[in-house]
Amino acid sequence: MPLASSISLPGRIWLIVLGAVLLLAGAFFVVGGGTLLTLGGSWYFVIAGLLICVAGIQVIRGRPSGAWLFTLVFIGTVIWSVWEVGFAFWPLVSRLFAMAIGLVFVLLSLPLLRRASDLPLRSTPAFGAAGVLAVLCAATAYGMFIPHPEVKAAGTTTLKAVDAAAEQRNWSHYGNDAGGTRFAALDQITRENVSDLQVAWTYHTGDTPLSPTGNEAEDQQTPLQIGDRVFLCTPHNNVIALDADTGKEIWKNQIDAKSSVWNRCRGLSYFDATAPLEQPTANGATPVTPAVVAQGALCQRRILMNTITAELIALDADTGAFCPDFGNNGRVDLKEGLGAAPDPQYQLTSPPTIAGTTAVVGGRIADNVQVDMPGGVVRGFDVITGALRWAFDPGNPAITQAPPAGQSYTRSTPNVWASMTYDPTSNTVFMPVGSPSVDLWGGTRTELDHKYGASVVALDGTTGQVKWVFQTVHNDLWDFDVPMQPTLIDFPAADGATTPAVIFGTKAGQIYVVDRATGKPLTEVTEQPVKAASIAREQYSPTQPRSVGMPQIGAQTLTEADMWGATPFDQLLCRIAFKGMRYEGLYTAPDTDRSLSFPGSLGGMNWGGLSVDPTTGYAFFNDMRLGLWVQMFPQEPQEVAQSNSNPTGTNPPEKKAEENNGGEAPNTGMGAVPLKGTPYSVNKNRFLSQLGIPCQKPPFGTLTAVDLKTRQIVWQVPVGTVQDTGPFGFKMRAPIPVGMPTLGGTLATQGGLVFIAGTQDYYLRAFDSGTGTEVWKARLPVGSQGGPMTYKSPKTGKQYVVISAGGARQSQDRGDYVIAYALPQ
Repeated sequence: MPLASSISLPGRIWLIVLGAVLLLAGAFFVVGGGTLLTLGGSWYFVIAGLLICVAGIQVIRGRPSGAWLFTLVFIGTVIWSVWEVGFAFWPLVSRLFAMAIGLVFVLLSLPLLRRASDLPLRSTPAFGAAGVLAVLCAATAYGMFIPHPEVKAAGTTTLKAVDAAAEQRNWSHYGNDAGGTRFAALDQITRENVSDLQVAWTYHTGDTPLSPTGNEAEDQQTPLQIGDRVFLCTPHNNVIALDADTGKEIWKNQIDAKSSVWNRCRGLSYFDATAPLEQPTANGATPVTPAVVAQGALCQRRILMNTITAELIALDADTGAFCPDFGNNGRVDLKEGLGAAPDPQYQLTSPPTIAGTTAVVGGRIADNVQVDMPGGVVRGFDVITGALRWAFDPGNPAITQAPPAGQSYTRSTPNVWASMTYDPTSNTVFMPVGSPSVDLWGGTRTELDHKYGASVVALDGTTGQVKWVFQTVHNDLWDFDVPMQPTLIDFPAADGATTPAVIFGTKAGQIYVVDRATGKPLTEVTEQPVKAASIAREQYSPTQPRSVGMPQIGAQTLTEADMWGATPFDQLLCRIAFKGMRYEGLYTAPDTDRSLSFPGSLGGMNWGGLSVDPTTGYAFFNDMRLGLWVQMFPQEPQEVAQSNSNPTGTNPPEKKAEENNGGEAPNTGMGAVPLKGTPYSVNKNRFLSQLGIPCQKPPFGTLTAVDLKTRQIVWQVPVGTVQDTGPFGFKMRAPIPVGMPTLGGTLATQGGLVFIAGTQDYYLRAFDSGTGTEVWKARLPVGSQGGPMTYKSPKTGKQYVVISAGGARQSQDRGDYVIAYALPQ
């Protein structure tokens, strides 16, 4: 019987529309799947697409076979999905959820199709099957709002009461203590009562970051607390002292430093000249040089800060005034001896490290600009006078003070942009070292560049002499800096003994534990053979390190099955993109073809650092998983000549619009950026779907607990939701916990908690440190990239948790908030 005379006009229109949707979906699968096949990918999409096309045609014709055929495709898709990814929640959602919703509509239309073919309706079975499937879809949608741990905790930990003698008195270093543990021996706030936390006070710094891109200003600070005061710095290096109980401003020094890009201050340092001088106790350690402030003079207690305009500043902690005895009225010019260092090629965002009485500073060298850049010299300055005590020049160890007249510190050497750590028992500074310029091309790198690049280096705090070097990447071509402050721990062995150790994570997703005295690894590190690429003059290393004796976080080798999307359609496009790139795992070298770097230079563990609970032996790591595709382009000969026209860096040529401005833009897709002084330009972009979602399966950021005794992951949970972000810049407004990239550190407390705020949604969260369960969260007015900290007021005895919130990366919402939380009175 003809379709037109069998059913009503609305019914005919519905079947035509439904069939056309199936036909279009199938055609997309066929065309995209065919492309995927030519790249060596899965057959599923072509086969499924052809069958869906036939199903769509049959539905348009009003034939029930169209519904049965689509049902068969769905059943086949279920079998294929389980075969490919098992029962993992988010990968199955990507493959089945949209198909299941489509099948609900098809089943609901089956009676209409049967009527069009003059067959008995039999509505009950069709509607019943559609109802069951709709319930499963609803359950799946509900499941999207429930965290799905990557590793579930098998048990929990027992809380240990804080020993009154060991209770934390001050948060006087960037990482709380000189060893950077980010652990607070405080237990007024516990996993049992944290749900009662409420806002105690809010302070506005008056310095609101403007840019959501990472290029301009961002608030990334972790405040200090000494006694009854909290000390803050802002993206433009204004320094503020607040009352620890009320948040009321005591003083403010409005420095208003400005750079063309990369305005941020991650923290401050503190020195008390009236406190007893701690001398090292380790055998053979160099004594700490005494330093004295005249009685009655300003700055007995002082705040020190590095600035984005390359100054080291000292302020009186009591009044905020510049210290007149330090440098030039409280300022030391850190560009002295560097040669040409125009803004923003050399900046400082991390705090100085106080090593006894020496303030140790490194510096951020802008990535992927040119071969001729300021050097990565690390210097130690007298904490009272600001006089240079020593210099460590990675390109010329013979220069231990200011460079000879008319010369500069060696150009373009590996630099230390993240925070350092100090061990007072051995008078040793531990430095996380980045890569020499330019980051993605090493044709001009020297033997010393290869020695110090992407490593942790231990220096004598008094002399600046090298004690040992431990390297994490050979000839780093991926910008896999050691990005975080190393943390000092007592590392447990199987027999119960402990070894003083340094633990740290890397952008490559590796966790290293090395002996604090020798730099030798305390867990297994292997040298993995890797493939070279074909870039001219490159000095490829045949092997690269992998820390196999510790968990590797987010550093798995991706396969096509790991590609993901909100729907099967963007998943298919991600599969095509993945198969269309060269990818050989973690150390895939850049070349003139398009290659994938995962985790990319944005991914893995970053500057926020880790935290350690010594009472349980757990270390906590947060990470982000953002792959980058990379492609090198040969420059035209005249471009190379122009790039080489300024070998000394004394008068940089005028920048072109397409050149790297020293900010984050090259990592967000600004086109081919010339690497001046090299034969190449580079194009880097995030590996995202057409909806702007990372192409690999969730989570895109996690919080992980590692048991240092067993060296195993205890739990790993997604952290962050899509509530305040989404496709094409639109907020999804739905707290779906897929796990988002994290930018900012954690805080562990003896109350059995881990705090974190550095996600793309606007929350400060607390997790049970024993199980990874989220036990509290507070809505922030904007996102945060800051590190949470905590203290107990010496006046009231109340414990506070403080977070600075200026806006999350990629969010348009900006602010100038510092918020303290406490339990009710």
